[in-house]
Amino acid sequence: MKKFMDEQFLLQTKTAQALYHDYAKDEMIFDYHCHLNPQEIAENKRFTTITDAWLGGDHYKWRAMRANGIPEELVTGKDADPFDKFMAWASTMENALGNPLYHWTHLELQRYFGIHEVLNTKNAKAIYEEANRQFKENEELSVRGIMQKFKVYAVGTTDDPADDLAYHKVIASQTDFPAKVIPSYRPDKALNIEKETFLSYIESLGKAAGLHIQNAEDVVQALIKRLDFFVSMGCKASDHALITAPSVFKSESEVNAIFSKKLAGATLSHEEVEAYKTYVMTHLARAYAKRDIAMQLHFASIRDNNGLMFNKLGPDTGFDASHDKELAQSLSAFLNNLSQTHEVPKTIFYSLNPKDYYTLATLMGCYQDGIPGKMQLGSAWWFADHKDGMEEQMKILGNVGLLPRFIGMLTDSRSFLSYSRHEYFRRILCNIFGTWAEEGEVPYDMDMLGKVVQNISFGNAKAYFEG
Repeated sequence: MKKFMDEQFLLQTKTAQALYHDYAKDEMIFDYHCHLNPQEIAENKRFTTITDAWLGGDHYKWRAMRANGIPEELVTGKDADPFDKFMAWASTMENALGNPLYHWTHLELQRYFGIHEVLNTKNAKAIYEEANRQFKENEELSVRGIMQKFKVYAVGTTDDPADDLAYHKVIASQTDFPAKVIPSYRPDKALNIEKETFLSYIESLGKAAGLHIQNAEDVVQALIKRLDFFVSMGCKASDHALITAPSVFKSESEVNAIFSKKLAGATLSHEEVEAYKTYVMTHLARAYAKRDIAMQLHFASIRDNNGLMFNKLGPDTGFDASHDKELAQSLSAFLNNLSQTHEVPKTIFYSLNPKDYYTLATLMGCYQDGIPGKMQLGSAWWFADHKDGMEEQMKILGNVGLLPRFIGMLTDSRSFLSYSRHEYFRRILCNIFGTWAEEGEVPYDMDMLGKVVQNISFGNAKAYFEG
């Protein structure tokens, strides 16, 4: 019987163990897509309780707590006692066997605090007090200390085009800061013309760009002006949340008429909404290609499903789910249009629905050119971000693409205690290659295999984003 989460956790063969411990374990981290708060990074935030660090904004944990019957006040309530919330999480953990949160929680206890006990309601008070003591006394548990301890080379935050990136400037001025903190360009609000908040956002975007936006062409000009500012601040990637790819192609005059209709307060048809999005996304993709910006496309999320809770808590609070829209035809049309003028940018595809993996992995092969791994099947994302999901994503990529060119793991997290997920990923990665080697499916060449897992762990991402 194996010990729970010991040093050989998830490493089922001797070759997997050697690949992880000798090659992958000590590689630096390029967390190229996350939702960390730049202000908290700039100010080197110190957490006062593990409740704040773990439950302050983690909708993964919130969903699990609700499934465990925890009252909402102990999930997202502002006035609940921090220890009561922690105890509610400990109670949830006792029922989370099989959920990746069970592994992640214990990895974080081990790697951040040196606590190897299994969290439950019996020992929760002692663990709570010990973690809080370490937050108070241990400089390694400040934001700066965490990034240094986990050998974080760079993180890509997620930033709105209208953002002045003031805190990125503060971080950049700290010449001894241990990691690069790179803004990523997230223009969703400028594309979502169907939203009630669209016109007020366009006004903010215009102010940020120094332009009076009167039509769709002005939107594009404002977005590209802000993109150039982001590039001057080190931006390497954009990010787009899409249900499916926009592929309703209309002329500039037609799209300007759609924009005018929105300005007049009229309701737009689905076709009009998609035509506007297609126009703006196409111009942005061309701008990314010209500036060597990687375009991240996140597909297949159906968001804010519980209207009552959305009205109470707002977005990103644990009420999103996997969508099942068709993707192939629209994405093919979008990319094919760009390919006619050689303007397909470096692109990373993610889907919240694993049914899309073969579609994405095969379609991206139609647009590979000139850059190793230019088109990427992104890491298993969100609800697929677990052992089975990671294995499925990597094996599909291996079957129909080039797994050794994969740019690897990202946290997509709002938590500074998420870096141990890179370890989780690397263990799964090494177990795949180690198993293949021992079963004779790949050569038993440790130098070759070691280089592959090092590249997927860090080197490929560094080369992809930095050239």
